Amino acid sequence: MKVGIISGSHRKNSQSMRIAQWVEKRLSQTGITQRTTILELATAEIPMWDEGTWEGDERWKKIWGGHSQDLTSCDAFVIVAPEYGGMVPPALKNIFLLANNQEFAHKPALIVAISAGRSGTYPVAELRMSSYKNTRICYLPDHMIIRDVEKQFKSDEPADRFEADARARLDYFLKLLREYSKALSAVRASGVVDLKTFPNGL
Repeated sequence: MKVGIISGSHRKNSQSMRIAQWVEKRLSQTGITQRTTILELATAEIPMWDEGTWEGDERWKKIWGGHSQDLTSCDAFVIVAPEYGGMVPPALKNIFLLANNQEFAHKPALIVAISAGRSGTYPVAELRMSSYKNTRICYLPDHMIIRDVEKQFKSDEPADRFEADARARLDYFLKLLREYSKALSAVRASGVVDLKTFPNGL
């Protein structure tokens, strides 16, 4: 299983990237998978969507083609979504506009929302509400919200019982992600999926 981890922040040296790297480390330490890739949107230099993506523009093939291939090769995803003013950052929403249905379709994803304060629920709701329609990404029923993120996941030992619970939940959710990946691989291989006739959802 190859897991794609998307760090959704626009900021370099972000908390999102730090948590993405923590997820990558736990995937390895727990034996779930050694095969991972991190797409850090703060450094990827991916422009905002324009209609050239629909027209096969050579510029977009150069910009997006490598990222698309990398994401397509993944079997599952972890989306690390910071909360910007109660919203998902534009660069993260942009990924779901740029992706056609080959990168994410019928593949499981775990949402890990982060907040510098006590919020973090809005990115979960926003991603679940709109980002799946044409991409066909399949979000796990469970999700993570890491509040006061600057104080969390900083060392080998949890800071308090709340962080201990968060670490246990994260490990559990990553194991679930592995099992969903196995199940949905059968769906993709079934021959039932028809993205040519039905490229867009309703």
